[in-house]
Amino acid sequence: MTVLHLRSAGVSLVLDARGAVPAILHWGSDLGELGDATLTAMAEAAVPAVPPSSVDVPLRFSLLPGPAEGWSGRPSLEGHRQGVPAPAFRLVEVQDQNPSAIVRAESTDTTLELTTELELSAQGVLRVRHRLENRGDTDFDLAGLGVQLPIPEDAAELLDFTGLWAHERQPQRAPLRHGVWSRESRHGRPGHDDAFLLMAGEPGFGFRRGRVWAVHLAWSGDKSIWAERSALGPGALGGGELLAPGEVRLAPGLSYETPWLVAAFSETGIDGLSDRLHPWIRSLSPVRLPRPVVLNTWEAVYFDHDLAVLNDLVDAASAAGVERFVLDDGWFTGRRDDRRALGDWTVDPAVWPDGLHPLISRVTAAGMEFGLWVEPEMISLDSDLARAHPSWILGGPDALTWRWQRVLDLSVPAAFDHVRDRLSALLTEYPIAFLKWDHNRDLLTAGAAHRQTRALYRLLGTLRARFPHVEIESCASGGARIDLGILELVDRFWTSDTNDPLDRQSIQRWTGVLIPPEYLGGHLGDATAHVTGRSSALGLRLATALFGSAGIEWNLTKASPAEHALIAEWVALHKRLRPLLHTGRVVRADAPDPALHLHGVVAQDRSAAVYALVATGSPRAALPPPMRLPGLDPDRLYTVRPLGTPPKVVQDAPPAWLTAGAAKLPGRVLSEVGLPVPLLAPEQALLLEVNV
Repeated sequence: MTVLHLRSAGVSLVLDARGAVPAILHWGSDLGELGDATLTAMAEAAVPAVPPSSVDVPLRFSLLPGPAEGWSGRPSLEGHRQGVPAPAFRLVEVQDQNPSAIVRAESTDTTLELTTELELSAQGVLRVRHRLENRGDTDFDLAGLGVQLPIPEDAAELLDFTGLWAHERQPQRAPLRHGVWSRESRHGRPGHDDAFLLMAGEPGFGFRRGRVWAVHLAWSGDKSIWAERSALGPGALGGGELLAPGEVRLAPGLSYETPWLVAAFSETGIDGLSDRLHPWIRSLSPVRLPRPVVLNTWEAVYFDHDLAVLNDLVDAASAAGVERFVLDDGWFTGRRDDRRALGDWTVDPAVWPDGLHPLISRVTAAGMEFGLWVEPEMISLDSDLARAHPSWILGGPDALTWRWQRVLDLSVPAAFDHVRDRLSALLTEYPIAFLKWDHNRDLLTAGAAHRQTRALYRLLGTLRARFPHVEIESCASGGARIDLGILELVDRFWTSDTNDPLDRQSIQRWTGVLIPPEYLGGHLGDATAHVTGRSSALGLRLATALFGSAGIEWNLTKASPAEHALIAEWVALHKRLRPLLHTGRVVRADAPDPALHLHGVVAQDRSAAVYALVATGSPRAALPPPMRLPGLDPDRLYTVRPLGTPPKVVQDAPPAWLTAGAAKLPGRVLSEVGLPVPLLAPEQALLLEVNV
């Protein structure tokens, strides 16, 4: 008889390993020290009643729920052997490695072995995965294998995300009713409409309030993530790779391993999830600090690559304090627009007769690193590569185009080797410190996502091993591939293709619930956003791009002297603040007025903080409610000062504390009572610096 209790950082998981397949009795708040006798008593007391018109034994929601246990909800394992569904499973072994555990079970006919790993991190983040091995003499066709975790009945409201190109991570809420809320991605990448992080919480939970349970699937291909409340009673959050028929067929001796399902619990709202996830991600996939300030050439010159123009841009970037200069799309043979040449990864001699050496020399002489845009998973029909190897095109030459391009089948060994070798040649010839790795279309080929994603991971891993000094950014038409599967192989995400600060405020706020700010690229764009055509004040653009992995995507040679001065001041400010911004705790206030949003980063020792109050529209009241600054030490005395470019205001007089230049108050007062806000005009931002 075994009942395991995994504990870490205020989280408990109790696993009853006494049945055929172990079951999680509790995942949530810390239960304190529990002895073996108490754990056994808890497990025995948790056995439910047997209701009418049901199975004749108490219902048990195990690590592998399915019909063999009386579970009529979504099963974790689906598959068959020559038309015969997988049989029931029985426990073989449990390894208690607190705060982790390994459970091994086998099918009753001994032809399948299931190994489940449960890891509870030092930050209280739980991750779980299954591995299924075919020990039979014939193939086993796997239709699906997912991880499910129980949630209590008061987790009655869901929050997840949808989106479009340039409008990623748009939140949506709904009650969790009887049935399944399932979000499926068939893009071959997570997609702009990715559910991203599925949260179930107490009704009305917010950034700073309510208990919340959340899951994310660490996978970059097709996937499903779901919440279920059964009419039988139990509720669950689950996720797994979405497999097409016949996509995974296990020959004898082969195995399939699911992606990790990453799960977090918070007693203090959505920010409590970030408090666990951010330090865990920083420990799992650390990036080099400080994060360099970037200039990307895309919205500055697009495909118009001219050495003289780019040299001027290099000089302007250097004068502004930029540390990494990234040459975007348009540098390789024949690439004068987006309709040709993908796959021909050689420098265009017509545009660059001396190769990229003159530009890179200019960049490095100015004290900056050099970065380059690539899209290795794609191929243009109008390319030398496609003409030479049409069989390398996923779905064939007649496959549906998207942005005038097709997908290169990386599961073809020769295609994989070609891309690996061409990128290796570039990284060997040139001192490239950074690759912006793009992915500008869905796959749209049934049954290809699993092998393509696995090949991508292998390609990235190979290049990182060969060139450990090269950082890689995951871009997929902006933010269509932001997940914890690829994060172990990249150093930065391009959060969205839009640089419009109004859209970016929401996109960054919600993407940042899961991903720490130093991994999220945010660029200062032109006054008129190229994607939306909307004009915005420089102060709002500067404040929006300040908090993450900051950069510029603007032709600085066309900026005015006054703009140049403000940009240089902003870069210097970011450099001063980034030790705090990229290591601290991200906090967000629950907005009493939907037009006013407050977010910030507080130092781990709570000695300092930076906040932004952003007016995305017109407030509902002439005098908006005070801004309360979350995350501070209630017993320490802080000084609050305005920071950066003053915003435009609509007021006859400012609040008294701003007239005085600062406010000096205890953290408890600042977080519970707050400070009167200046009357910001719409689409303006006020930055605040807080120090003890």
